[in-house]
Amino acid sequence: MAPLLIDDYDYPLPDDRIARYPVSPRDSSRLLVYRDGRIDEDVFRRVGDWLMPDALLVYNNTRVLHARLVFRKENRQEDGQQGARIEVFCLEPAAPRDYALSLGSTEGCTWKCMVGNLKKWKQGALCLTVRMSGSVLLTFRAERLSSEGNTHLVRFTWDNPAFSFAEILDTLGELPIPPYLNRPTEAGDAVSYQTVYSRIRGSVAAPTAGLHFTNRVLDGLRQRGIQTAEVTLHVGAGTFWPVKTADANLHVMHSETIVVSRETLQQIRASLGRIVAVGTTSMRTLESLYFLKPLLEGADAGTLLHVPQFMPYEQDFGYTPAEALDALLAFLDRTGQDVLHAETQIMIRPGYRFRMVDQLITNFHQPKSTLLLLVSAFVGGDWRRIYDYALARGFRFLSYGDSSVLTRRDAGRDDKMFLS
Repeated sequence: MAPLLIDDYDYPLPDDRIARYPVSPRDSSRLLVYRDGRIDEDVFRRVGDWLMPDALLVYNNTRVLHARLVFRKENRQEDGQQGARIEVFCLEPAAPRDYALSLGSTEGCTWKCMVGNLKKWKQGALCLTVRMSGSVLLTFRAERLSSEGNTHLVRFTWDNPAFSFAEILDTLGELPIPPYLNRPTEAGDAVSYQTVYSRIRGSVAAPTAGLHFTNRVLDGLRQRGIQTAEVTLHVGAGTFWPVKTADANLHVMHSETIVVSRETLQQIRASLGRIVAVGTTSMRTLESLYFLKPLLEGADAGTLLHVPQFMPYEQDFGYTPAEALDALLAFLDRTGQDVLHAETQIMIRPGYRFRMVDQLITNFHQPKSTLLLLVSAFVGGDWRRIYDYALARGFRFLSYGDSSVLTRRDAGRDDKMFLS
């Protein structure tokens, strides 16, 4: 692949343009609208005015975990001071790998983690004693098993099977707001950093495009005849990792778990040509569905279906989006499943051909990020004019910032060969 210079996707982002807190109510945020090369402004609660008629709005129902755990290393000195602070940030489950099984465990589980102040945790277990519901005391232990790069396998155990790992995280853990907010997590973040439709625990970062939605907005969309559908993509910490290579093609994307129900696949199949993705996580999920078709041959219910980073660019795929979705539905029929489980490492960059998504609702992203590459690909390279407009007119940026609705130039096309 030709080099993709990440410096071409840089822009000046003043510190005072990063939104430290959300607006209230959520749907009062500003909305930038881009379609047919034209830029307009509105308020988010009227987002339905800018969506395709009879659109299918697809959002990510993942819920952010209280994934940051703080331990104190046992202090052997008799000076009365606390031991060193060690922070363990849970990234994704390793054993069991399934999120539901791991979070539901009542005896122990192993997670891939990042560790802060690692030099103070050379050996031994870290312990916390916490008062759970009903004033029950529980002892919680973390033991580091192995390391790979900047991540570590950590085994968690506790002495009371009446509580699941999810309940322990909710009690002990801290909601991990983005590092670029440059402030500690506050009580209000427990509500404002979750979407109103979040329900499946597993993310370490919110799908922030959805933070603007309220039940009022969703009800208004349904009254317009706009349907909604859910997918699940558990957002990993890799979403914050900057591109550090001069050639963005050398950046390694993190793998993410995606879960899509049979019902949602059927809704997408019936709505091709008018699909709206809420956020880049929904976008990566939807576009990854197309590339799963070649992986189904010989696969069974236990096969790990994984979309590699550059699969979209390796060949011309001669099948339509409709044929891809039909193949996925047939796979579920053949394997007796109602839910599709897969992993994606897809990198959507300039030069990518979109198969599934026609409109994208998204926030304004960091300079030199893979998310900005995705936006550039979606708007045909016109990202800089959009971002210059937003900066010049006082839009707020990043996770708690304002929103935009972007339309592909060829969205909603009446191409029977492509859709049928």
